[in-house]
Amino acid sequence: MVTRSYDQYCGIARALDLVGERWAMLVVRELVLGPKRFTDLRRGLPGIGTNVLTGRLKELESSGVVARRALPPPAASTVYELTEYGRELEEVVLAFGRWGAKSMGSRSAQQTLRSEWLAVALKAFFRPEAAEDLRATVEFRFEDGTFLAHIDRGSLLIESVSENGADLSVTADPVTLVGFLAGASVPMAALSPQGDVGLLDRLPRIFAFGVG
Repeated sequence: MVTRSYDQYCGIARALDLVGERWAMLVVRELVLGPKRFTDLRRGLPGIGTNVLTGRLKELESSGVVARRALPPPAASTVYELTEYGRELEEVVLAFGRWGAKSMGSRSAQQTLRSEWLAVALKAFFRPEAAEDLRATVEFRFEDGTFLAHIDRGSLLIESVSENGADLSVTADPVTLVGFLAGASVPMAALSPQGDVGLLDRLPRIFAFGVG
């Protein structure tokens, strides 16, 4: 159940009643790319205590934002996922991320960075109008994981899996990739592209980190 309320008859206050508690929006961020187990959520939220995560999930469940689902054998595990109501938060979370990115500055040594967060950022900065004529799959490889960006004539689907046959594969440090997408001059060797290099040249226009 929601533990605190602003007791204001206002949509903004109600939204904060539901997802305004510490870590709640980051739980939503973790589920934007799809369902996750409790252990996966813990891994994606460094610094959160088990009891805090348990509490946030219970609150989000009781509010209809998150649901639990048991996977059939052989997986036989429980995952958490956004409900239809919860998925309506995606555009809010992405807009929130774009707004916050404007004042992030340079990354400090103490700040954690995970490839999945960059995958969510790609969704936030994706420009459909720059990819209206494009059908392609881009594989992004990082030290802590690999994901695919499927671009289909102005739409984007990101999956946290790898497959053979991507049109372009990029292997880079996340900070280096962000700099490249923001328009910085990055040596080709730092991106280790394999496949369609012409597509690589288009990525800063498609994922416009330097815009806005």
